Amino acid sequence: MSNIKVEKVLGSRRLSNYWWASIVLIGGLAFFITGLSSYFKKEFIPFFSTKDIIFLPQGIMMTFYGTIGIFISIFLWYTIILNIGSGYNEFNNNKGIITIFRLGFPGKNRVLKLKYYIKEIASIKIFIEEGLSPKREIYLKLKDKREIPLTKVEQLLAISDIEKQAISIADFLGVKVEGIK
Repeated sequence: MSNIKVEKVLGSRRLSNYWWASIVLIGGLAFFITGLSSYFKKEFIPFFSTKDIIFLPQGIMMTFYGTIGIFISIFLWYTIILNIGSGYNEFNNNKGIITIFRLGFPGKNRVLKLKYYIKEIASIKIFIEEGLSPKREIYLKLKDKREIPLTKVEQLLAISDIEKQAISIADFLGVKVEGIK
């Protein structure tokens, strides 16, 4: 059995992010072009009549909302291209070190690389919250009471999968699991 365990963490390159970036771009472009059509009194979108849209106030608002939608879409595509939030968790029993690596936005803090000694680990904590905005997360709980997230915040795993993953990490590190009821 290997003494090194590496878990990849999925970043922004998820199907849902591609979906929303595309939908927001299409909607933003549609609003923007409709606003421009009302200003120039010319049909820029085939099969869509804009003759009933007056530039002031409807057309200018559609142009404004379209511009905002396009900028939001550009931001979403930027996070997808840079794969913000991706990385890995490495548990190395040979060196006694846990490495948490994530990618962020460009700049001096583009790379987040945290290292902890295994002897500093108190437990692996599972946090499960059901309801309108459910959360299912695994944390590395240190002896000084700090909690370092190991799973992506938006990643919603099945309860059985998150328990298996937490137990696997805890067994590998030789620590207990908190939060399983």
